[in-house]
Amino acid sequence: MTTKPTTTFSHHQCLPLPPPPDDTTTTSSLTHLIDSEPNHMPSPSYISRFRDRTIDLTARQDSINWILKVHAHHRFSPLTAFLSVNYFDRFLSSHSLPRHSGSWPFQLLSVACLSLAAKMEEPNVPFILDLQIFEPKFVFEPKTVQRMELRVMGILNWRLRSVTPFDFLPHFVSNLPSSSSLLAASSNLVLSTIRVIDFLGFSPSTVAAAAVLCVAGASVDFAADGDRQMAAFFHERVNKERVRSCRQLMEEYLLDTCPSSRHKRPNSGSAPSAPASPIGVLDAASYASCDTRSENPGSTIQAERPTKRLRPSAATDVQPP
Repeated sequence: MTTKPTTTFSHHQCLPLPPPPDDTTTTSSLTHLIDSEPNHMPSPSYISRFRDRTIDLTARQDSINWILKVHAHHRFSPLTAFLSVNYFDRFLSSHSLPRHSGSWPFQLLSVACLSLAAKMEEPNVPFILDLQIFEPKFVFEPKTVQRMELRVMGILNWRLRSVTPFDFLPHFVSNLPSSSSLLAASSNLVLSTIRVIDFLGFSPSTVAAAAVLCVAGASVDFAADGDRQMAAFFHERVNKERVRSCRQLMEEYLLDTCPSSRHKRPNSGSAPSAPASPIGVLDAASYASCDTRSENPGSTIQAERPTKRLRPSAATDVQPP
């Protein structure tokens, strides 16, 4: 059940750092997270379905753009936006939407995923109708969205407490200088990865490690200030080659997209390496543009003023796909 939002201070500007645990507890926690993360990722064939046009890439991007606008307007946490897209991708990776029904199935799925993520993470959850802003083509009645939420939860096997890169970031930055600012910047970078489908091929722990390395701007030994047990853990469980590949994609697609990006580094004069795939180039070039960034550290989208909300239309009797 949703509750009417109240006026509160702006929360979730960045993820808070937890009190430093002992090394054994940290290692055990990270081991559990890494062991669990494959259960919260889209199927391995998901990216290939965009390449063969089984799934409409543009529809995915339109859905993400809308989710991020609403996320910024309501000042949701970065994790809420990331979870929304995680639910969205996991659903599509195992369930096909009607291909000839127009845009309403994607829009309904977007509303349902954002609503579920807000219920999981936000202290004040807007009404379902209050989520449907920024001139949606369809406005769904709450009961329709709730039926779709049940459909999504069933497809996801009720695994809504997803393992995401945000679970790893506090562990990875806790022993580094300026950990609070590093955490906020890394969170922004992680959130921006949801636009580029190539990042779906990397595990959450890999994305988190690559983001910290990108923001730190130098080679970082995550266990430099830890003991041998922690150092051995990273050596054994974190694939350095995958982290390097993910970091390279971030530098090519995300950090160098906008000349004004605060994470952008001076051009060394060398030619950029070849992109990982044509679909990734299309994704990054079309949607990771300068006008999608925000100075709000809790969001990468600048929220425009929403238009007057439409009354529920003929879409109210739509059945969830």
